[in-house]
Amino acid sequence: MTEDVSNRPLISIVVPVFNEEKNIAPFYAAVAEATETLESKYRFEFVFTDNHSTDATFPLLRDLAQRDSRVRAFRFSRNFGFQRSIMTGYVQARGDAAIQIDVDLQDPPELIGRFLAEWREGADVVYGIRTKRKEPWIISIQRVLFYRLIDRLSEEKIPVDAGDFRLISRRVIDLLKSFEDAQPYLRGTIATLGFKQVGIPYDRNARLRGESKFPFSKLVSLAMDGILNHSVVPLRFSTYFGLAVSAIMLLSVIGYAAAKILFGSQWPAGFATLAALILASISINAMLLGIIGEYLGRMYRQQKKQPLTIIEDVAGISIESRDSSRGRTAGS
Repeated sequence: MTEDVSNRPLISIVVPVFNEEKNIAPFYAAVAEATETLESKYRFEFVFTDNHSTDATFPLLRDLAQRDSRVRAFRFSRNFGFQRSIMTGYVQARGDAAIQIDVDLQDPPELIGRFLAEWREGADVVYGIRTKRKEPWIISIQRVLFYRLIDRLSEEKIPVDAGDFRLISRRVIDLLKSFEDAQPYLRGTIATLGFKQVGIPYDRNARLRGESKFPFSKLVSLAMDGILNHSVVPLRFSTYFGLAVSAIMLLSVIGYAAAKILFGSQWPAGFATLAALILASISINAMLLGIIGEYLGRMYRQQKKQPLTIIEDVAGISIESRDSSRGRTAGS
């Protein structure tokens, strides 16, 4: 009797890429090898989201899709950012669960089997916890500080040292698709959904090919998204800071008056008072307006309700589907 393959759960491997022509073939080979022993229990599909690469990444994905019917690739009309790329992969995923993994192989595909075992045991989210990293020490320190800052500021518990290497179940995918977040921060959003979530520690590998797409400036931007998307603490901090500066100014006025009365100190008339007031008001206003502006900017982008991403081209689907999806948007 022939086994009914359609009864096996479908697992979507979601892979965001940007200028990764050197990693496409090694990644596909490594993941195919890691999942080969699991094919008696699961079916797999590959969902690549290309953030408008300027090298040969998408042509390589197109060739791969022609050789393997499990591969689908979606090219964006421009670079929409890493988090939106992941989210679009989830939107396009057809599986009973989705596993997001970076194409640079810093996250080991060998863990896919363990992720699936935890999912079978009832976990809706299985995420990797990075215990060791093979990267410059200054970057490691920045990441450690960032994760702990997010956890401290967030009103919900967010796993420390957990990146985007994770499995999420179909019901989590469907929940994410119902959100309309103009600037998604998926680590935090998924962590706050609840359900059974399991962390698996692992050592992260070094990048062997290509360059990291996360310079310091993008790490700072990601940190800002994480903080502002999951906490109003900065707004509260601005209030407390204003009160603290007001108290300092009051003490300064008292000190100035005491020095004038008790010690006869001489300054040009009104100099100390004006200097202190001007400097304090400028610094306070600049900081408070900056914090409020960040939140207002996010509200503005949210109200515009622009599409999450715009798909310019696709590979690995039928001609009919290709025609109907050309130029469409994801997450709209």
